[in-house]
This record gives sequence, structure tokens and C-alpha cells, in this order.
Amino acid sequence: MLNMDVVYQRHAEMVFRFLMTLCRDEDTAEELTQETFYQAVRSSKKYDGSCKVSTWLCQIAKHLWFRELDRRRKKTSLPLQEEMVSQNSALEERVCIQEEKMEVFRRVHILDETSKEVLLLRITGSFSFREIGEIFGKNENWARVTFYRAKQKIAKGEKKNEM
Repeated sequence: MLNMDVVYQRHAEMVFRFLMTLCRDEDTAEELTQETFYQAVRSSKKYDGSCKVSTWLCQIAKHLWFRELDRRRKKTSLPLQEEMVSQNSALEERVCIQEEKMEVFRRVHILDETSKEVLLLRITGSFSFREIGEIFGKNENWARVTFYRAKQKIAKGEKKNEM
């Protein structure tokens, strides 16, 4: 049986950082962190110990994030506000930057799920290789190799079936 107070004290910051890599919004990450631990308390009797507690919590958090994304997609989109668009950039420059970002994310999107998640955790979440290894229940070297291979695949533009 898990002592959820101890679990929260040991893993809350890690879950929050993991969610920040996914949603890049502090308020949403905080809300989803709380919901993660709520769900963990509700299902703590089902935890069988087959994986690390941190891995179990990150899986719960990831599923909650996916649910949040579905909820957001169902909402109608809000009109773009003028203050959201930078007045200092030329239109052509903004279009070029947007196209470059889209191409990078297209390449990230074609990676297998594990490579994609390792890459995003490292780049956007500033997780160490040791922490990434812990999240996946692997070692630090596995995280380094997976990250390096993901970068190579993006640089080459490889698709899932070519890996």
C-alpha cells in the first residue's frame, strides 16, 4: 500500500515538470499535477509495483493531458487578438519562422512515441538524461542514446517505417 503523502512529497515536482514539457503552461501544469495525484489516490490500490512510482504517475499525467487536449479541441477557437501578434516583425519574417517551426514539428511528429517523448522532455522540459531514464524505467545511457538517435532522425527527416 502506498503512502500517498510521501509519494506526493517525493514526486510532485517531477510530475509538474513533466507536465510543463507537455503543455508549456504553468497554470495548466499545476492543475493537471493536482489531478494526477487525485487520480493516483483513487487508484492507489490498483498499483501493483510492476513499474516505478514515478513512471506510474507520469502515465497518469500523460493520460490527463491527452484528455485535456481533447477537451480543448471540442471548444470553439477564440479569435486572434491583435496584441498576440508582434508589431515589430515583418509579415514575411513571421511566415518564414512559422514555416520553419512547422517543418521541425512535422519531423518530430513522425518519430516513434518513445523517441518523440524523450526529445521533448530533454528540449522543452530541461530534464536530465538520468531523470528521463527514471521516467521510462530505463537508465541514463538509454536516454542519451534515444535522444541522440531522435536528433539524427529529425536531421535526416526519416519516417517511422524507415527506423
